[in-house]
Amino acid sequence: MAKDPVCGMVVNEETGISSEVGGRLFYFCSPMCKQTFVQPEKELAKMKKRMYVAASGALVLAIIRAALYLSVAAGAMVVSWVPFPEIPFLSYGLLLFIIVTPVQFIGGWSFYVGAYHSIKHRTANMDLLIAIATLTAYIYSTVVLFFPDAIPGEEKYVYFEVSAVIIAFVLLGKYMEEAIKKKSSAAVRKLLDLKPAMARVIRDGLETDIPSNQVIEGDVMIVKPGEKIPTDGTVIEGKSSVDEKMITGESLPVGKQSGDEVIGATLNIQGLLKVKATKVGKETALSQIIHVVEQAQASTAKAQRLADSIAAKFVPAVVSASAVTFLVWYFVMQDYISGLLAFVAVLIIACPCALGVATPAALMVGVGKGAESGILIRGAEYLERSQKITTIVFDKTGTLTKGEPEVTDIVCVGTLSEKEIMELGGSVETGSEHPIAQAIVKKTKDMVTLPLSLNDFESLNGLGVQAIVNGRQIYGGNRKMMKKYDISTENVESKLKQLESQGKTAIMVAVDNKIEGIIAVADSLKESSPMAIAALKDLGIECIMITGDNEKTASAIAEDVGIKKVIANVLPSDKASEIKKLQSKGEIVAMVGDGINDAPALAQADIGIAIGSGSDIAKETGGIVLIKNDIMDVSRAIRLSQATMKKIKQNLFWAFAYNSGAIPLAAIGLLSPIIAAAAMALSSISVIANSAMLKRYNITNGEEKLMKNFKNKKF
Repeated sequence: MAKDPVCGMVVNEETGISSEVGGRLFYFCSPMCKQTFVQPEKELAKMKKRMYVAASGALVLAIIRAALYLSVAAGAMVVSWVPFPEIPFLSYGLLLFIIVTPVQFIGGWSFYVGAYHSIKHRTANMDLLIAIATLTAYIYSTVVLFFPDAIPGEEKYVYFEVSAVIIAFVLLGKYMEEAIKKKSSAAVRKLLDLKPAMARVIRDGLETDIPSNQVIEGDVMIVKPGEKIPTDGTVIEGKSSVDEKMITGESLPVGKQSGDEVIGATLNIQGLLKVKATKVGKETALSQIIHVVEQAQASTAKAQRLADSIAAKFVPAVVSASAVTFLVWYFVMQDYISGLLAFVAVLIIACPCALGVATPAALMVGVGKGAESGILIRGAEYLERSQKITTIVFDKTGTLTKGEPEVTDIVCVGTLSEKEIMELGGSVETGSEHPIAQAIVKKTKDMVTLPLSLNDFESLNGLGVQAIVNGRQIYGGNRKMMKKYDISTENVESKLKQLESQGKTAIMVAVDNKIEGIIAVADSLKESSPMAIAALKDLGIECIMITGDNEKTASAIAEDVGIKKVIANVLPSDKASEIKKLQSKGEIVAMVGDGINDAPALAQADIGIAIGSGSDIAKETGGIVLIKNDIMDVSRAIRLSQATMKKIKQNLFWAFAYNSGAIPLAAIGLLSPIIAAAAMALSSISVIANSAMLKRYNITNGEEKLMKNFKNKKF
């Protein structure tokens, strides 16, 4: 045991997951988790402090400027616009120096670090341009203030506020963008929390409760109904049903008996199980999911920002232009002071503080628009990728389907009516807590009044249930149950096979040793799923379904929803591998899912789209979260992302083009540094105004025509 040097938590060096101290279970940061857990949160907190310093300084400068405007206007007894006054006396300059210096070196520190790394790696980014422009304005102003004789000419001005405004604008924009996104560490933390804290094991012939992380391979665990299985293992005694949906995606509980494998963190529903631990620590299925999520998040975090890709060409051009400007003024025009001012003006006008808000401003409006419609977009990188999507992979359970069983068919094969079959079948199922039984009971209550008189009830794990209902012997179950009680299924085999080919679970209802009906139960499609797939096809996007279900069930669902390609029998870690295979073929892949088992694939995909009604893990790893349980929001989210990205590109164009167009004016001396700063502010206003127009976007635009085409079966 040791303490993590970063977060101070107790480290289990062997498992890299958790440790127990003083009877309490602690989670900690593994070497990889130190980045995903600690650094983003600390960096965001530091950025917030720097933003406050910069914003406070800029606000104080604005107040001072406002006071100067008012005093000049009042002194002149006129109401008019007064240009920025340059007051070269020492007291005013010192005041600005004192206010701006913390902004320059505390607020702007991250830009200097970014510029250093840019130079170190021989690249050019916006940090480099911001650092050069702000330091030029600051150093020039400092020289004018403390060494005025070093600058030729009689009129000398300071430009401290220019530096402060640039830093404040850009830093505010960066913080706005980072604040929108939740830290990816939350996903891994919540995955860790799924594991039960304690385990009940048999040691030295006695039942002992121990922290689950202390379970070792070979331990025999006792898992009661309603408890989570502490770690992966093999059932050695008992029968039960286990809810594995969180891991495998299978919507229905899976029957377990001696010899069957069970997965850690899944839920034991019915019977008592004795389980021999076969995998512990980082070898368990849950730990493998955590590992895949961490790896995928680390890789997707390397996505390059569009602004920096532009800056790689823009920054060297600007620096070269400013240097050439100074040299021309100095050697050709023989005017050192004008050359120096032109040099500063070019750098300032070329440094688009509008760039700092270009992405966040559009993103904030787009996010707000999406939130109104139940769509949460968590970062600009997802917007950038959304317009390039070629393939969307859908999880089945809980995404395309409702995620819970319901009665789909009632088949009469004897003398009883549908109502009578449900009355008898539903009554016998009231004694069971199995999800299939509850689905039948729910449907029965919609048709008749329950319960009828129920006696001698018995539940047979993996088979079905039986009881005396109103004096008649009723059996409800599968083929194995009918065989156990010598009830012939020959006359219903064709119907059973037909229902099973559609991915449905068939429950036969036998009355006094004769099958009278079949109740089919399945995880049914969401009403909006077929239309949602049609909407995506209309966008030219290929749709694929991926599921842990068997091929037969998966194909039946896919056919109903309109999806042609199916990937079935897929484990959680393999889902991410399937996404990688598509990406290796050049596909830009989005993954839509709602479960814990989808988290690795959501993290691996170019864009993870999580259903909001699903697990917190899925929502934390998704780049886009659909707050409502409406699958139609997938196409709406993509269209909104594309519209928002279009605004971002427009903003980036104006942020660069507006200022770039003014560079020649600054170079020939028609723009002083302070007028350049005013023009820079105007470009920021235009960017914000352009972003605000996104509020008019209609998120359901074109769906009426799509609905008409869908009804006419044009898809």
